[in-house]
Amino acid sequence: MRDQPGCGLVFVVSAPSGAGKTSLVKALLQQDSRLVVSVSHTTRPQRQGEQNGVNYHFVSNSEFDDMVANGDFLEHAKVFGHQYGTARASLDDQLASGRDVVLEIDWQGAEQIRRAYPQCISIFILPPSRQALAQRLQTRGQDSAEVMAQRTAKAVEEMTHHASFDFLVVNDDFDSAVADLKSVVHASRLGNAPQRHALASLLDALLKTP
Repeated sequence: MRDQPGCGLVFVVSAPSGAGKTSLVKALLQQDSRLVVSVSHTTRPQRQGEQNGVNYHFVSNSEFDDMVANGDFLEHAKVFGHQYGTARASLDDQLASGRDVVLEIDWQGAEQIRRAYPQCISIFILPPSRQALAQRLQTRGQDSAEVMAQRTAKAVEEMTHHASFDFLVVNDDFDSAVADLKSVVHASRLGNAPQRHALASLLDALLKTP
């Protein structure tokens, strides 16, 4: 899709729960006006401070199931009893406008996105240690001890899928991790396919027969 005129890049960012993915992506978006985030649909309850249509599109299970049946999702998965999905139409509209889009999804969703957008750039966020991961999960304070234990076990399993991603970023020092993400975005924009579109006029002038 990146070879099509006016089409933006797709950045897939995944991480185990507690690795700080959401905070990193938020900081990245604040520093790069060319990036937009794809807002997923979910059936999980809306948490305090979250906004519908900003953090997620919060829908009922029946609404989500209808969207699945209609083929509206590029990817969808069930995580800890709640469903999450990326709507095809909203992502395609953003890409067609030339915007570069960031998807915050788990490794299962990343696999589905790769099938639909083979040229996507995938990034996996790692915690600096197992201890740091456990501490970050505990400081959330939004889930029961049982749920946090499940999340810790799930996080370890999720990290086994790191090898399928293009880039690995360790979130030890927050500012350094954001800088690493910015470097990936910048380097990707300098790739041959997006540059052929961005530099079309220059290339025509350079290659024009005298």
